[in-house]
Amino acid sequence: MTFFKYKADYVPVFLLCVIFVLDLVVFFSAEHLWQVVTWLIIGIAPKSVFCSFSHHHQHLETFKQPLLNRLIEIPYACITGITSHLWYLHHVVGHHMNFMDQTKDESRWKNKSGKTMSEFEYSFSVWITSYARAAFVGKRFPKQMKIFITMLLLQISLLTVLFIINWQNALFVYLLPMAISLFLTSWHTYYHHAGLDTQDEFEATFNCTNRFYNLVTGNLGYHTAHHKRWRLHWSLLPEYHKSIQEQIPDHLIHQRFFSGRKLHQEAVKIQS
Repeated sequence: MTFFKYKADYVPVFLLCVIFVLDLVVFFSAEHLWQVVTWLIIGIAPKSVFCSFSHHHQHLETFKQPLLNRLIEIPYACITGITSHLWYLHHVVGHHMNFMDQTKDESRWKNKSGKTMSEFEYSFSVWITSYARAAFVGKRFPKQMKIFITMLLLQISLLTVLFIINWQNALFVYLLPMAISLFLTSWHTYYHHAGLDTQDEFEATFNCTNRFYNLVTGNLGYHTAHHKRWRLHWSLLPEYHKSIQEQIPDHLIHQRFFSGRKLHQEAVKIQS
């Protein structure tokens, strides 16, 4: 009997646990500042990869058992800065419902004056407001809000204990990587929708079909498919993308790992 809903999650969960254990080893064994700083620099890239899989988990939970889902969210939070149900409230029942309305979108890419934000302005805005916006959405979802608050308090308690044990190691092994990963997650989402002002779901999202990009993000490049069927497991998105690809404008599909500012601007220009 398997505890997983989908076999495709075996490898991501295993690698997540490896990184989590390595963090613990560094935290308890590092005696010098240069050691934890080095681990911060080396570890931030692989840690940021798990932000996508944390996102997938909060769309469709990894395990069949609720307890296992809560337990796996502890290493996810320690590595990505994304606690249990943060993305469920902010993203699943927030952004996914409102992404074509920039007055409501929890990941809005327009500023108050109605202009498209810069990459940094958008990234900082989503980063700094993510927990507050999730809590605001949570008022409509008391059951999920209860889990969000409970797990957030647990995460804060665990982090407090780590700071009491060794504040320097806790800062560089946990708190700073958590903050950086959450910021990188926010930055990464800029190129999903920014500039696409439309009420047509097939024209509201950029798609990246680059093979390596989708390997490290769990097929997040098939973003229109993800929005059309947000409960579909990440491993099934490529197949669903094929079934709707003809309905997606060509300028919204690219194969570059980094979409790049120029490519993005050209696509927005065509769209308008």
